[in-house]
Amino acid sequence: MPNDNDLFDDDPKASDKPSAGSAPRNQQPAGDGGRPGGVTRRRFLLGAGTAAAAGAAVGTGVTAGINAFGGGSDKPASSATAVAQAGGTSLGTPDGQPVNQAIVKLNVNGTDQWVSVAPHQTLAEVLRENLGLTGTKISCDRSECSACTVLIDGVPHNSCSLLAIREGDKKIVTIEGIEQGTKLSAVQQAFMDNMGLQCGFCTPGMVLQATALLQRNPKPTEADIRHEMSGNLCKCSAYPHILAAVQAAAKATAV
Repeated sequence: MPNDNDLFDDDPKASDKPSAGSAPRNQQPAGDGGRPGGVTRRRFLLGAGTAAAAGAAVGTGVTAGINAFGGGSDKPASSATAVAQAGGTSLGTPDGQPVNQAIVKLNVNGTDQWVSVAPHQTLAEVLRENLGLTGTKISCDRSECSACTVLIDGVPHNSCSLLAIREGDKKIVTIEGIEQGTKLSAVQQAFMDNMGLQCGFCTPGMVLQATALLQRNPKPTEADIRHEMSGNLCKCSAYPHILAAVQAAAKATAV
């Protein structure tokens, strides 16, 4: 998330512009914070998720998959249940209408996973609650802190603001997926060696953001690192150590 304040240190060089190899961070807009009369984040996700689920059911035959898991029905689907004719678990929406779950194939850490999800469930929720990948942390739950960062097709995204039902056929990588067998990745090891964490809650997102940076730009400048990591917030304010960890990881992976 763009941040006008330099969080990593007060070095005068912090105002340097990132080099040409640095790309802008991929961010999703935050919700409205539940302001009176506004569209809340949950209502927006419910509406968008139902529409996405309906499209998935029509375009990819999700209805058949749901019926196979939960049985069929002769009753026509209402606008709120366009995701499927029947089957799945019926969930309540703010207006009291049911929303059925859909079966979605997610490729997570190189493995295809068939998951039953509600159309309003975020990717972060599904990773944690359905697949047990609790390394993905939910903190602000509104796309501001980036603790929930995962890589999707190599690009860092805030998973708390992505609908799981729309992430099929994409390569999703979580913090659990970057280890090399039983060995930590170079970025993970550098965070340990340089004390790039305190409470550790933001660390998975930091590590994945840094991993994406080094994959795209193996030799980032200090300004590149600050720019890339500026949207990942650390409540413990371990920014100097995080900066040192990314620099160490860059040296360790330099060819």
